[in-house]
Amino acid sequence: MARDMEASQRFYSAVVGWSFRRTRLGEGFSVARVDGVPVAGIGALAGDLAVAVAWTPYFAVDDADVAVGRIRERSGTVAVGPVSFPIGGRGALAADVDGAVFGIWEGPVSSDWRVGRGPAPAWLELRTRNAFDAALFYGEVLEWATGRPGCCEVSYEEDQVVLRHDGEPVARLNSGPVEAASYSPHSRPRWHVHFRVPRLEPAIEAAVSLGGRSVSDITSNARERWVALRDPDGALFTLTTSLTTPLSL
Repeated sequence: MARDMEASQRFYSAVVGWSFRRTRLGEGFSVARVDGVPVAGIGALAGDLAVAVAWTPYFAVDDADVAVGRIRERSGTVAVGPVSFPIGGRGALAADVDGAVFGIWEGPVSSDWRVGRGPAPAWLELRTRNAFDAALFYGEVLEWATGRPGCCEVSYEEDQVVLRHDGEPVARLNSGPVEAASYSPHSRPRWHVHFRVPRLEPAIEAAVSLGGRSVSDITSNARERWVALRDPDGALFTLTTSLTTPLSL
């Protein structure tokens, strides 16, 4: 969710190499693509809806009303919706027990729009007070680990709750120190998106030149390097690059 569509498109085009196409949802929405594959959406309605500028994950559900009922039954909050859209879908914006914001979507979804595969977002991260409690909340609301066709598998790996779809990791749930996080918006309970880039340094330079800024040092492990950024509107996201990718690219 952004304030200025044109500025957001310029920023993310330069930083992560996206191109954009308008949608049937109207002038205030566009879909980002890489090599023709949809990877993200931008809605320039933050000011109109009085909501924070932020990247928010939307989870597909079979029935938005049922999902909203489950959220409320489990002490979550529904801020908007379900709202019907002209393209035939219904969506809602909600928050879990700890205040992490997420969306649900009932309706058509492009079959090649997938987290964790190809040029799509690398993965989603939930920063929360208790990863196991969060896994129970989302598992019950979104029917994770139920064994039904198309559902996700949940496992515990390296002190994280990991969500996989068709064997691919798509989300990780991490517990964190609540007292320390209260002083850092970057660490408060929230969903956080990780986007892939070939190299971090050129992407960081492009972000800074267009009004963005780094909010962390570059960090690495045996598999990847990453850095957290804010875009010019203040939306947080992380760029990541695989260490198996030649740095000369």
